[in-house]
Amino acid sequence: MPTYSALTTLPGEEPAQSLAAAMERMTPEPTGVGVFEIEDGSGLWEVGAYFLEPPDGVMLEVLATAFGARPFALSELPEVDWVAHVRRELSPVDAGRFFVFGSHDADKVPGGRVPLQIEATVAFGTGHHGTTLGCLLAFDRLLTEGWRPARVADIGCGTAVLAMAAAATLPDALIIASDIDRVAVDVAEANVAINGLGGRVECLEAAGLDHARIRAAGPYDLVFANILKGPLIELAPAIATQLATGGRAILSGLLSVQADSVVAAYEASGMVLNNRDDIGEWSTLVLQRTTVHGQ
Repeated sequence: MPTYSALTTLPGEEPAQSLAAAMERMTPEPTGVGVFEIEDGSGLWEVGAYFLEPPDGVMLEVLATAFGARPFALSELPEVDWVAHVRRELSPVDAGRFFVFGSHDADKVPGGRVPLQIEATVAFGTGHHGTTLGCLLAFDRLLTEGWRPARVADIGCGTAVLAMAAAATLPDALIIASDIDRVAVDVAEANVAINGLGGRVECLEAAGLDHARIRAAGPYDLVFANILKGPLIELAPAIATQLATGGRAILSGLLSVQADSVVAAYEASGMVLNNRDDIGEWSTLVLQRTTVHGQ
């Protein structure tokens, strides 16, 4: 069965979100609607929807006009088994002491490494992307330096690969993984079980750190946040508040050209930059809280 897509762009987040909400009420109903900022400094946002039936072109034209968007680009997408495709394309990932692989490569795990099995799914974070790889390498470096955080939070966890890396190397640590997407939380829980880490990682559905359990378990020695520039900046005060004195945040999901603005937001919240790594066009930041907790 083919899938149909409808994509447009328009200036500003608020009108983009409003257009997305209006599209969700269309008939036929879309199977999903997404809103994304185009990270090129243009101020434009992309709104896209997917349908199992051809969408109503007249209604899309009306919506584009009403919300000041460009005419929708309509496409028919062929049926593809994306999970099978990704499995064919993904090879194991070396990230310091960590070895990230799919079940189809279980026979390739070398001895003396920390294996992390991640299946190809709809959740993000297989270790292949420069952001996830950067976070794993940053964490590996801190472990090599002898640092052993006792409380860890993985915010926007996706597949929970970062939380599992912590659980596999910090047997006594309290580890919480959260994501705003219920599907991602389900995937995270499945991956935790696959890796034999049941009971070691607590998976929660939450927007950022906005969850009673996350707040109650703090302050944290380490917070992972591999998300996007906007949410990273928005969460800077909350992450800084939830970090213990001397605690570190490993941040990614941002382009190299965005790193300075993210660093500035965290410095304004009482943190200092320890390290920055660029992998391709992506940056990973390690920041540390230097102020006394509670100040």
